[in-house]
Amino acid sequence: MLLEVGRVCIKKYGRDAGSKAVITEVTKDGFVKVLTSIRYKKERKCNTNHLEFLNDKIDAKNKDLIYKTLGVEKQDKKQ
Repeated sequence: MLLEVGRVCIKKYGRDAGSKAVITEVTKDGFVKVLTSIRYKKERKCNTNHLEFLNDKIDAKNKDLIYKTLGVEKQDKKQ
């Protein structure tokens, strides 16, 4: 099934168009929550018609794997 948690996809429309995204939650109203490579600090609600699904699937609970898949570096807070 294409619409599942952990599925890697590409955003087709909107501010994040062309960027990779990972589905983190599926809601009942036809939307999903995604983390994108451009705005990866906060989950965004996205229409499933705006996504192009890829064959890759990852563990959505592993934040390090999500960041690696999206191609972003995790920014640690300076102490």
